[in-house]
Amino acid sequence: MLDKLPIEAQEWAEKLHWKERRYLLSLCHLLCAGSPELQAQFLDQYTADGLIAKIIQDYDTQAKVKRHLESFHIYTDLSPNVLRKYIRQFYIHSAQDVRREPEKFLESALRLVVSPEEKNYVLNYILGFEIIKMIFKMSWLQQERFYSLQHNQEDFYNTYIKPIQYAHKINGIIQPKDKEMFFAQRSYFVQKPEISEKKVLELIMVTFTTDTVSNLGFSIVRNIRPVPFDYDYIYQPEEQRIFS
Repeated sequence: MLDKLPIEAQEWAEKLHWKERRYLLSLCHLLCAGSPELQAQFLDQYTADGLIAKIIQDYDTQAKVKRHLESFHIYTDLSPNVLRKYIRQFYIHSAQDVRREPEKFLESALRLVVSPEEKNYVLNYILGFEIIKMIFKMSWLQQERFYSLQHNQEDFYNTYIKPIQYAHKINGIIQPKDKEMFFAQRSYFVQKPEISEKKVLELIMVTFTTDTVSNLGFSIVRNIRPVPFDYDYIYQPEEQRIFS
């Protein structure tokens, strides 16, 4: 098991005296025995300050993520308070993933602490989450315009748009009644979702795993999977296209 740790951590653990090892084992026991929510709270309190400091020091990566956000007309200020909020949210989100993949929680959460690239993972998560939040607040017509710009429309639709529209429906945010009737269909299709900030955060964490959110940010930062975005086209007034 120790072989999976970084060399520095292995050397530190092996040098501990028996009394200190008991403390470490007690901490491991309490952490593993706690509920995912308690684990998330502990990890947040124990790691947030160090992660925030590393992110702030890595100005280039932080500036790159900020530029990507602005390319989507998202102007979230990556201040220490916002970073702290997102680190805590990441742990809570990981805890919710336990219901789908129980073995993934500590692996996902500890990735932030153990990996030298943990600060990048946080920033990728922020970028992915902000983009998904933007899509959640779009009308279905705006979502259609957005995914029509993508190189692989089917993959983008199935991965992001379809789950969001399903969440809209089952939560009564968008209700596609009488969808066989043209004018009724247009009514719900162009309807702008009315959803609070708190509710949209909850729905994203229920709808998507942390890996899905972070992978979206990672693919954009590393230019693995470009996500074309045309603000004027996506957000043009609906009435201009009702009969097109």
